[in-house]
Amino acid sequence: MKSIIKGLVMVFLLGAGVTATAAQDIQIYTADNSKGSITGATIEKAFVYAGFNISGNNDMNKAFESKFQKTNHKMYHLFTLYKKDLVLELVKVSPKAALFAPLSMSIYMNKDSNNISISSLSIDGMAKVTGISAKNKYMIEYSKLVIDTLTKALPNGHFEKIAYKPLEAKGELVTTFTTEMKAQGDAIQDDLEGLQTELEGSLETVGFVIAGYNKLGNEFKEAGYDKYDFFDAYSICKLPVIFEVAKNHPEAGAFAPCTFYMYKEKGSSVVNMAYPSVYNWISSLAIEDKPSIKVLEDAQELMIKVVKEVTE
Repeated sequence: MKSIIKGLVMVFLLGAGVTATAAQDIQIYTADNSKGSITGATIEKAFVYAGFNISGNNDMNKAFESKFQKTNHKMYHLFTLYKKDLVLELVKVSPKAALFAPLSMSIYMNKDSNNISISSLSIDGMAKVTGISAKNKYMIEYSKLVIDTLTKALPNGHFEKIAYKPLEAKGELVTTFTTEMKAQGDAIQDDLEGLQTELEGSLETVGFVIAGYNKLGNEFKEAGYDKYDFFDAYSICKLPVIFEVAKNHPEAGAFAPCTFYMYKEKGSSVVNMAYPSVYNWISSLAIEDKPSIKVLEDAQELMIKVVKEVTE
């Protein structure tokens, strides 16, 4: 019965003529781009038209060329976006929904191909990390909207069949931290600013890049949901990580940049923080080569060290 229900959900999500690989955390949508008419800008326009808020659309080849004096793909963008109303409804179910506010995608073309691809998390991939059921109506709506927009952004495209199967995760999928904030009233924002200034500075000092910043809590308040003193989300990446992993797995952009959120509920002194760990990358992308695993695990250890130093 479970398999039948899952099949019906996928039919609803994908519609006629579009299929995705079952039981995969990642989905890759590909189309011919021989004429060069599909660009990062046209893809962004399609998602804006669908109502998404765009956090970033970064040409990573420029960054790679500057830092490493070479690139591995004809085109490589990291694209971050989210749908405000659906994020709010999902955060009401679980704050972990903010781990994908924004969602990350990679837009890429291999050097020996005229095809353009967009990688993103499947509904199963989102459910795996957030713990929110793939049968949740807002999860289904979110996933369907992403897929519908992909089909418009990449006309005559198709979902690729992914050759590998996800591996069992060797570590926690979500890395969490807590710290105390006893300030009340207007002093909360002063303490928050101090915490974030120290965190941002410490991360940048060890080579992390703050690629985006979303004040989700303000958007929630504007929508009439005033549960939090603050709820902020950073997009954070490390160039050597995505450069190394994307050599063999350009679809890794579905996890990069990662979202690091922090929030405090009204009436509570606890600040909750979390981000999707690198074990998502290793598990979902079936990464087994030692260079990729090393840069990922090194980044994981460094991230934990920095956040603990700032919050303890």
